[in-house]
Amino acid sequence: MNSYPPELLVQLAPVLFVAGLEFAAAPQTPQSPTAKSQDPFVLLSTRLKDALTSQRKVAVWQPEKAKTFQVVLVDKEVRFPPRKIYPPEEQHSHVAHSPLSPLTPTSPLHPDGLIAPIWIRKHTTLVPSVFVLFMRLFEYPPHTPKSPLDPPDADRDREQEQEERRKDTELSAEIAQRKKSTAERGLKLTVVLIASRKMLDDPSLDGRLTYIRRQSGLDSRASLFVLSPVTASELTEFVQSLQQALWDPAIEYYTSHSKRVRRKRNRHAQSSTSFSSALSPLGSAAVARPLRPEGWTVRYEYKMACFAEFRGEDEVALKHYQDAYEMLVTMFGLASMLPARTKRWAEAKVLADCINLKICKLYLYNEEYTLALSQHNSHVRKFSDLSRSWGIGEETFEFWSWAARQYRILAELLEQGTRSTLKIPTHRLPAVAAAQRPGVEVDAMRALGMNPSHALQHPGFYYYTAARRTERRRERFLAVSEDDATRMAPPGYTNEKKVDHLTIILELYTKSYELFKQYAPPNVQSQGRLTLYIAYRIAQTYYDSGKFDMAVRFFERIAKTYRRESWGSMMGPLLSTWYRCAQQLGDVELSVKLLIEMIGHGSELGREDSSELAEDLLAVMQSTAPSTVDEALVVDLSEAAPLFTSDVIFWKSEATVGEEVAFQVSLTAPSDISLASVPFTSIAVFLSDENAAVIVQHVDTDGGESERVSRIDLGAVPLPDETGSSNSTKEVSGSLRWGAGDTLVLSGLIKASAPSVVKVAKLIVTLKQGSWWVEIPFDPSSARPTSASNPKWLWSVDPVQYLAVQRPEYSSVTIRNPSHELRFRLHHQEPAYLGEEYPITIDITNIDTREFDVVVDALLHPTELDDAEDHIRFGDEESNSLIKGISFGPLAPGVSVLKTLYLTSTRAAGSRTLDISVQSRSAGSADGSSPVSPSTSSTVVADTNEVLHTQVVPTVDALKIDHNIIYRRSLDHSPGMEDTHERDLLSGTNAMQAVVTTRLECVGPWGINVERVMLSQKDHSSCSVLDTSLEEEDNADMEWLPGDEYCIVSRLHLTLDEDEKYDENPLLGPGEYEVRWRRILPDGDLGSTSVSQFLLPPLRPPADGLVALVDVPSTAKLHTPVLIRLTVRNGQVSRSANVTVQLEPEPSDCFIVGGLRSGRLPILLPGAEETVLWQLIPLECGFAKLPNIKVLDRRKVPSAGQGETETEEEAVKVVDIRWEGRSADGSEDHVSTRRSVDSSDSESDKRQVVPTILVLP
Repeated sequence: MNSYPPELLVQLAPVLFVAGLEFAAAPQTPQSPTAKSQDPFVLLSTRLKDALTSQRKVAVWQPEKAKTFQVVLVDKEVRFPPRKIYPPEEQHSHVAHSPLSPLTPTSPLHPDGLIAPIWIRKHTTLVPSVFVLFMRLFEYPPHTPKSPLDPPDADRDREQEQEERRKDTELSAEIAQRKKSTAERGLKLTVVLIASRKMLDDPSLDGRLTYIRRQSGLDSRASLFVLSPVTASELTEFVQSLQQALWDPAIEYYTSHSKRVRRKRNRHAQSSTSFSSALSPLGSAAVARPLRPEGWTVRYEYKMACFAEFRGEDEVALKHYQDAYEMLVTMFGLASMLPARTKRWAEAKVLADCINLKICKLYLYNEEYTLALSQHNSHVRKFSDLSRSWGIGEETFEFWSWAARQYRILAELLEQGTRSTLKIPTHRLPAVAAAQRPGVEVDAMRALGMNPSHALQHPGFYYYTAARRTERRRERFLAVSEDDATRMAPPGYTNEKKVDHLTIILELYTKSYELFKQYAPPNVQSQGRLTLYIAYRIAQTYYDSGKFDMAVRFFERIAKTYRRESWGSMMGPLLSTWYRCAQQLGDVELSVKLLIEMIGHGSELGREDSSELAEDLLAVMQSTAPSTVDEALVVDLSEAAPLFTSDVIFWKSEATVGEEVAFQVSLTAPSDISLASVPFTSIAVFLSDENAAVIVQHVDTDGGESERVSRIDLGAVPLPDETGSSNSTKEVSGSLRWGAGDTLVLSGLIKASAPSVVKVAKLIVTLKQGSWWVEIPFDPSSARPTSASNPKWLWSVDPVQYLAVQRPEYSSVTIRNPSHELRFRLHHQEPAYLGEEYPITIDITNIDTREFDVVVDALLHPTELDDAEDHIRFGDEESNSLIKGISFGPLAPGVSVLKTLYLTSTRAAGSRTLDISVQSRSAGSADGSSPVSPSTSSTVVADTNEVLHTQVVPTVDALKIDHNIIYRRSLDHSPGMEDTHERDLLSGTNAMQAVVTTRLECVGPWGINVERVMLSQKDHSSCSVLDTSLEEEDNADMEWLPGDEYCIVSRLHLTLDEDEKYDENPLLGPGEYEVRWRRILPDGDLGSTSVSQFLLPPLRPPADGLVALVDVPSTAKLHTPVLIRLTVRNGQVSRSANVTVQLEPEPSDCFIVGGLRSGRLPILLPGAEETVLWQLIPLECGFAKLPNIKVLDRRKVPSAGQGETETEEEAVKVVDIRWEGRSADGSEDHVSTRRSVDSSDSESDKRQVVPTILVLP
């Protein structure tokens, strides 16, 4: 920012003049010689100066809106500059102008100037908005009476009062004089009287203050303060309160200025604008012309913007700055207003740049980063176009000087802002969720991105841009310097020669580098690529300025990252400049290293003479000597571009111990550089990291052109022993000279005596010339970035033929032991039955010539079947997943071993998967598990082998069970349950019987031998087993073949709760069937005993309503009374029943009936029942039909429209309990029961069955 006047850039704030802080020390007693420095008023003055001046500092970036003044300490007698003056030749004129107005002949802006920095300096250092005057209030010397009893001295008091009045009058006159000068300028005057603490308690103080205010003409508001020596914290509070009280008058002062300037602007705007010709006649081209109306508009808008900035109204200031800027650009567009390369033109350019910076700063205050950057870019673009019209285009150093200044001042503004409150925004692309959806338009995808030039960057980016433009400035200056003798030097050339361009460039790049490191993402360990590129530009600048040692330091640090990340295009120019620095420093060893690395990069150097690098290397080695001749100079190319395009190919990827494997190592020279002159003396091939396996010595061949592809046969190459070192190094000879693009192939054979991984660890190429001894180690498997990706095996040299290698792994060979010949078989009878211990016989036979120790692991895979529980057993060891280490002992050749593994599967049928791992180790071999490289292991690798077998065992059910349940109503007491019926009546429950018919079927493919079928009962309060058809002597030792069925009938007693919903909460079965069985093997033997358990089914008894149950004996004797019982049971939950019973004998009936013929039963509450008894005497033998029994339920229902009730009768079903039966849904079972007696008159049932009794004689 030093290129511009600071007055045009700083943040403006209300100015406060402070005068009168130079207090004289009070008279001190001679006893305290050091008391002068401790005088409280002198200390107060010092503290006041510090407190006032520390409130606000002059700075460019100050976005805070606190009510603080820009304090200026002045003398009490300070004078203000005149507001208006009359021109010397117009003393009698009534029109006066400001000394800085273009209308004043003595003004620096006369006649057509816009604005000068001195105008800003006037309002920041010469004219305040508020004037604060500190003055000492007179205090009469204190008087101490000789005795406390002495009366007051009236004469002394009168003398004190007169002296105080005289001093106050003098003080008031001084204040009135200053009041007069401030009132002329419209300034607020505030007086602060300094008094001692004792004076604050004096009762005459108020009167004296009133007298001083009236005599001096001070305002009544915030015009007079009294201050005594206080502490630092209290003084800070006083300063803050003083500024708060004076803030409004200061704002009013600048507001009045703005109104005055606005009136002037409006008067000029109303006047018509007349444009004269672009240029006056030749003789009057330099005649001064007054300022145009456009210029006055710029001047007034700029003033109003400054006054708004004084008031802290940033939005108003921004609007006026923008208006001034736009009018200024308009003026630049007309050559008649601002001719190029004139004084006013230069002043206007500076003003435009400063206004642009002010606009950007105000945007940044409001965090409008995009608008700030847009304003800056627009300014650069507009004035770049204007510069071309002025003849100051990109071909001139003046243009690049101005452009660099714009980016530098923006960078300095952002840097100052970031030190305060500015936060540089982070630019992250939005989540592109639509990118994964097909059919998204390309334009829509582009809209999701961001133009980097429209995003505000951190200051380092703009420092970097300024540095690049300064480099262009230097280039244009140097171009002009070369031609200054042949043509006239352009304007500004003399001043440009005084500029140290390289120092400026270095300063800008250094600032950019530091800021890029500061703003680097925290999760990035290494420096960013752009940061390294800036460091490269710094090194290049050091080189241009002749500081070669500093350039080399930067090159060394940058090259590490460029090599590691393989930035070949960036390394090329870097190496070229680095090599020139080494030449200037006379470092021959560094020159040799760089030349070798430069040969590896080849065309990436961007040099036209890259083909001469080999000759340069030879010339350096012939004309110089290294610092040490006893040790080789090692050129490490592990991370750099290799000298050759190299590749290693093994004929096989795997081989066995003792088998020969061929390999080839190909070395191809760069296609654009001939290495025929490079003194290669040997190539060492390392199969381990310690010693070379073979060394190829150079032998000169007969003259003639070198072959494009040549081959050197290495023969059988010895491998390192178990300690990692080679017993001997083989030496062969051949030509080690390469032309441009020539290829040398080294072919050989290896044969390993132990398992290992063989590869070419490294190659060392040796150069010797004179006293130079250079070794270049590199990894032949790391190909150059430009090399072909498909490996090729050299099949023939004459003619040259290659065979493509299709394997992904071709640069190493794995040597393994021969595989173990073991025959593995599993013997078992599929499928397995659920619940049985299924035997699987493992049969292993050694058909090899070696003896092996065999161990087997068995793994049972988890199944996805619900509720399945499986496990495996071998001997005494049992597991639900893995059994390890089943030893089969040492197996001699031809020996077989059989062992049985048992699999048990329960609960769910389905497939079970077993993994059986057969691990074998050659007898007497050492422990080990995997091949290792000979360079990393010193132990013998164990001769082991492992084969994995997967077996899927289908598992099915051996037995299938099916249940059929019939529910029967019960009237009789069950055996052993004499109190059940009484408990049912008391607890609101009733009894029921369930007949469960169970069918067991042998559904597997194999027959089974059933040892026993039994029913295990379980205690249950609501359900119990009455009897079952199982008898031990009938169901023992049975043979069931596939498809055979076995039936079991069990009768259960149920105690039901009328409030329970059994369709949702069924009763659990009171027991389970247990079947003990054994599989019948194909040879007739029986397998192990298995137990299958089947639970009795859950019971869901149907709900009952109002029903009549008739209990009739099946047989009777002639002329013997028979008792018939009718039980009417109300099973309804909430409704009572009014039941009538009718017995309707017919003449054809063969019975004499004794009992109720027709009658009404007591009201049946829900859950209650009533019983009616009859005696019948049979009169005939044979099947006799019972008299017809009718049961009716009388109900009252409301009649339609009458409001009365009617009685309806609903027939109740009469059920013969001898034959009745129901399923869970309440429907009658027609298969095993007869139809119930229906006493209704419904004609829908035409097949009514009437109960009968067999009458015996």
